[in-house]
Amino acid sequence: MLKVKLSLLICLFAVASLLAVPTAQKRILVYTKNGTGYVHDNIKASVEALKKIGAENNLIVDVSDDPAVMTPGNLARYNCLVFSNTNNETFATDEQRNAFKDYIHNGGAFVGIHSACGSERQWPWFWSMLGGKFRRHPNYQPFDLKIIDKNNPATEMLPDIWKWKDECYYLDNLNPDIHVLMVADLKTIEDPLKAEFPGQVFGDYFPLAWYHIFEGARVFYTAIGHDIADYSDPLYVKHITGGILWALGKEVKSKKSRLTRINL
Repeated sequence: MLKVKLSLLICLFAVASLLAVPTAQKRILVYTKNGTGYVHDNIKASVEALKKIGAENNLIVDVSDDPAVMTPGNLARYNCLVFSNTNNETFATDEQRNAFKDYIHNGGAFVGIHSACGSERQWPWFWSMLGGKFRRHPNYQPFDLKIIDKNNPATEMLPDIWKWKDECYYLDNLNPDIHVLMVADLKTIEDPLKAEFPGQVFGDYFPLAWYHIFEGARVFYTAIGHDIADYSDPLYVKHITGGILWALGKEVKSKKSRLTRINL
């Protein structure tokens, strides 16, 4: 009996020891480089929010706006790259572009926030990876977001209709492989140029957040997040947290929503 009790205690101690071992930390790089052109004033707030997300989710968060970090050796350290409000030319050399491309091909993960879709406007591969290319936006204003897929960690907590205020980004060169999560209700947007683009491409809706697997990498993008205050908005922070966690490997409940078959 003593031996049995001793064996049980040893087993319990082993289990407790295993449970006490912390989960290995993953490392993300928050990249904020802007080339010549408009630079968002929300970058500092976005960085602070992303650092807090890291602290709350056992992630190591590095931050840089220096394209020199884009080397094969350095990028290999990261489980995910987060382009937070990057814009225009975000790389300085083709060697850096190739290092980034190799990172994606080696199974890296990517998250783009707001104006990341305006990055590398001369590089079609980048548009395809992100899911589209920035074209224009109407004035900053309140409008409705319709959540069409709640099976992703980025949208599972959101209301069916999310009342939001932002620049409603219109993208072109959309990759038909993207899984759309959230759309803007264009009926709620004042835009005198709306008939010109996006017109009736998607009827009364336009994709604003999605995910896909691109050439081996997990990619998540959300077009919203223009205002400094967004990065202290609890729902918005949960939205980008979910996108990052999905990019890092958290699974979706199902994969039902694709750009080519939106069910609105």
